[in-house]
Amino acid sequence: MRFKHTFAALLLAGTSLLVTGCMQATSPATGRTFSTNVTEAQENQIGAEEHPKILEEFGGAYAEKPALNTYIDSVGQFVAATAERQDVKYTFTVLNSSDINAFALPGGYVYVTRDLLGLAVNEAEVAGVLGHEIGHVNARHTAERMGQQQKAQIGVLAGVLLGAVLGGDQGAQMGGQFGTEIAQNYLGKYSQEQEFEADSLGVRYLKRATYDPQAMGSFLSALNADTHLEARLAGNEAAAESYSMKQSHPRTADRVQQAINQAGPATPGAMLARNEYLTKIDGIMWGENPEDGVVQGREFIHPSLRFTFTAPPGFKLQNQPSQVVGQGDGGAMIFDMAPKGVGDLVTYVQSQWNPKAKISDLQRININGMEAATGIAQGTVSNQPATFRLIAVRFPDNHVYRFLFAAPTNRFQAMDSAFGATANSFRQLAANEATGYKPMRIRVVEVKPGDTIDSLAARMVVPEAKADWFKVLNRLDQGQPLQAGQLVKIVGY
Repeated sequence: MRFKHTFAALLLAGTSLLVTGCMQATSPATGRTFSTNVTEAQENQIGAEEHPKILEEFGGAYAEKPALNTYIDSVGQFVAATAERQDVKYTFTVLNSSDINAFALPGGYVYVTRDLLGLAVNEAEVAGVLGHEIGHVNARHTAERMGQQQKAQIGVLAGVLLGAVLGGDQGAQMGGQFGTEIAQNYLGKYSQEQEFEADSLGVRYLKRATYDPQAMGSFLSALNADTHLEARLAGNEAAAESYSMKQSHPRTADRVQQAINQAGPATPGAMLARNEYLTKIDGIMWGENPEDGVVQGREFIHPSLRFTFTAPPGFKLQNQPSQVVGQGDGGAMIFDMAPKGVGDLVTYVQSQWNPKAKISDLQRININGMEAATGIAQGTVSNQPATFRLIAVRFPDNHVYRFLFAAPTNRFQAMDSAFGATANSFRQLAANEATGYKPMRIRVVEVKPGDTIDSLAARMVVPEAKADWFKVLNRLDQGQPLQAGQLVKIVGY
């Protein structure tokens, strides 16, 4: 969270390229026909226009290890060279993000996050992730979705966002921040058919590149394990399916295995390249960069700005460049900084935060010795009634921070006490509390005779569930034994 006052980039926001008429197109990879209003040239234009926005939204390219970016690009180009569309110029980017995610824009822009690389255990798994995204590009799934969702595209950008409900420029900005995650998830969802096609194509490309196609399934298993562990640590494992990249990649282990089986046996001696890969990622940052704030379970800590707060139970926090977004248990929240020059907080909440919002239950309150104000607004999200709690707090340095909470109207009363508890947890860090935060890193170590899961996990610097994280990061969560001489990952400094 860098508190740049920017409007968050929305995936596929190039609505200026949409035309009213649809045409029949054929997927170069599968031969399947579909209706779309986007040409291949327009796909290239969309990708080129959205690429810098994606870099801004996700913290830029990961610049600490230039050789790692070169390596991932080489893997991606190697896999892409086996694909059907050789007219596409592919650009592979490692994003400086602690989210575990991968996605592609039309025109061949493919992204993986640094924490996805930290979760993978071999080159073949990363090649499988890249192959899956290359499959989406080759099958022109984005063009197909934009054809199917021409009206929805406009509806999401103009209707789902809170700004469209409350109105006004500030409302649009506030709604954009709240709606980014929702809109990305909505527009980012491929159909099950498209996901299966991308898996099938990804397996095809893995086999052609002589990688072991089973790596696609092993990474999905790791993603499932990571998803459930994070959800459990957040206090809501029942909501695990809504976490991480699984939400925008609706895939199941059975469907991935079906794609693998459909492709037939792997090439004898197919590559995994485990040790080579682990050597490449040794030292990569894992988790949040403390300079931009740190998410630890439900707690958000910003050492340099010296504040902290704790999200409601069951919420998953995501630290974005200009705000912290939280979702869970049917509700959502954003935390950000108000523009400079805010005067009286009651006046600000009532008429300046969003001039067109009708604020009720307006109150002047105190949060840990800091002046604050709060109010309630009514609106809709996805055409469903929603109620919003707005809270503005003046920090000792005179910056004003904002909490925006949202819940379905029929559940708001039950959730409002948790929203209030989160706002009341917002406090200034003492000087000694704000020191000592260093970025965590993936460290690759060799298993020595006598080492155990517990002894190696004890070296992890993650704040909780050390053995669980060690098992997930090293695929040991299904009882696989350690062997002397084996390379494994731990999280250190």
